[in-house]
Amino acid sequence: MPITANMLLALGASPIMAHAEAEMSEIVQLSQALVLNMGTLDKHWIDAMAAAQKAALNSGIPIIFDPVGAGASQYRTETAKKILAQGVTLIRGNASEIMALENKQIKTKGVDSTQASHEALSAAQLIAKKYQCTVVVSGKTDLIVHQDQTIMLKYGSPLLTKVVGMGCTLTAIIAAFLSVNSNPLLAAMHAVALFGLLGELSEQQATGPGSFYMRLLDNLYTLKQTDLEPFIARSALNAYSQQLDFGKAPRK
Repeated sequence: MPITANMLLALGASPIMAHAEAEMSEIVQLSQALVLNMGTLDKHWIDAMAAAQKAALNSGIPIIFDPVGAGASQYRTETAKKILAQGVTLIRGNASEIMALENKQIKTKGVDSTQASHEALSAAQLIAKKYQCTVVVSGKTDLIVHQDQTIMLKYGSPLLTKVVGMGCTLTAIIAAFLSVNSNPLLAAMHAVALFGLLGELSEQQATGPGSFYMRLLDNLYTLKQTDLEPFIARSALNAYSQQLDFGKAPRK
């Protein structure tokens, strides 16, 4: 949670890491987006997430769901399916997590993916259609599936897999973007692209996972559009460059 909170603060968002069921309704009313994260899972957390989800649905607040470890145990997989069935705006997971929600035979290795992201495209499309939500599959290639549209992005750094909490951080950053852009496709595309580009920039300056995280945090805090232009110019996202404006990261 500290890693995710620090990254959100650097971005300009205002995180509240609440998990007490008794305060969920009030906390959700203060928020512009709700992140449901299954990283720490027990009955108390599940009940708190259910209360928060109900409050967000009643208030029309976007819900971003991270099914951490879906496929690692039946408990996690079934909990994730129940959350999805209640209604979410967007789900973000790795390939194994997304595939496990459609195929009981898929297993994850802890919270790590055992599948490549492109292998999860069919499952992502089925989930998007079944639950009327946007699906983000993160990996070497990131997939964003929204209704009948699919966007593939190839930004990022291998070091993103060497620091705990980077997937959870991406989920939270997507939520921050959704709080200022109600279009899930564009909000997710901008957030995923930003995080991947930030990873490439930080990798160039880092000597290992420890310095990579520090660079990632500092670069997000000081980020200017010109910092990313060299990466954008050679990217697969060039076709969308007219829509991207990284000089306007969400602020509270």
